Amino acid sequence: MNPDDDPSSFNETILPHLDAAYTLARWLTHRPEDAQDVVQEALVRALKYFSGYRGGSARAWFLTIVRNTCYSWLQRNRSQEGFICSIDAVPEPAEEHSNPEEWTLQSFHRQRIRQAVQELPQEFREVIVLRELEELDYKEISAVLGIPIGTVMSRLARARTRLQQSLDELKRPL
Repeated sequence: MNPDDDPSSFNETILPHLDAAYTLARWLTHRPEDAQDVVQEALVRALKYFSGYRGGSARAWFLTIVRNTCYSWLQRNRSQEGFICSIDAVPEPAEEHSNPEEWTLQSFHRQRIRQAVQELPQEFREVIVLRELEELDYKEISAVLGIPIGTVMSRLARARTRLQQSLDELKRPL
């Protein structure tokens, strides 16, 4: 598949996965503007190497590029700064609510979940985002992260356990 042979092929194959790319980049960079930069850079890389794409899950292929681009970008741009964990940096889904009390309660629960996910170590946060938010299967996550499927399952189980523990701790009265 060469983008020079069929320019629409790249657009049809990769562009449908921009939302997933942005979501992953947001969780890894913690800043919307940084995520936009990473996704833009990843798109350029994907276009450059699209001739090497041999089929399979385009989503996993592109998210691998996004992840690798993200870590390269973070190393280049934040080597002295480190990761900045801002819960506010994670987008909140746009939903219509007719009941303000219901909206407030749901917003509170989303905030608690985002906080618990942000507190996970990076290796666990990645598998949770890819599995639960982006709904990739284990094989795709394995491809994106470059780890065996067994490691994906193990990390996912430990991430879910830690999330549950964090959420249980938040439920305890002070």
